Amino acid sequence: MDNILISGGIYHDFEDSSAVLAQSFAPLGIRTRIFTEPDEALEVLAAAPRCGMLTVNALRFSMVQDKKYAPFRARWAYTLSENGRRIISEFVRGGGALLGLHTASICFDEWPEWRAVLGAQWRWGTSFHPPAGPVRVEAIAADEPLTAGCRPFKVFDEVYHDLDLAPTARALLHARTAEDREFHPVMWAHQYGRGRVIYDSLGHDMNSVNEPTHQMILARAVAWLLGRDIKVARA
Repeated sequence: MDNILISGGIYHDFEDSSAVLAQSFAPLGIRTRIFTEPDEALEVLAAAPRCGMLTVNALRFSMVQDKKYAPFRARWAYTLSENGRRIISEFVRGGGALLGLHTASICFDEWPEWRAVLGAQWRWGTSFHPPAGPVRVEAIAADEPLTAGCRPFKVFDEVYHDLDLAPTARALLHARTAEDREFHPVMWAHQYGRGRVIYDSLGHDMNSVNEPTHQMILARAVAWLLGRDIKVARA
């Protein structure tokens, strides 16, 4: 089984976190191919019949929202083409698996349908996050197979607030910083057509992705995405 992983962008060490993801998927029989250019990745996705999963661990967006992005625009500003939109939509709608990490909800900001595909989207002027720091993460439902038996865990991460969610997105994990008065959902399961989708808004860096309970939940998520049995063990 092949996994096409789109990586790269500003403010995050995507190279390291993408490598950790690829290594953690390998024992599941998944070969991950990492691309820093989305167009190249999507061409491969469209042409390779063994590609069962698309992963977006990147920050590729128009970068017109603030002048602070100006120094980075030449390298990292990105608008998803009509062909790219068609490839993603048809892949997931037709039964392909989609995994989005952290800044995936900010990607492809000029494509309104991305919210319906991923299940969540960053809304400029509404969505925000406190500074990165220690975060407590808990499962929302004890009877949810994707998180069953998982004890609360802590990571150094960002907790996204007020994302624009698709109505069918099902929250799996929530988290809060030391300053938060309440928990905020941070992981969702979703379906788009015949395809299964997981969006995990955690994963700011490789240490978050590598945290043992977080990694185990991601492994279960991949199993669910691919229609495999979920192995439940207490973490």
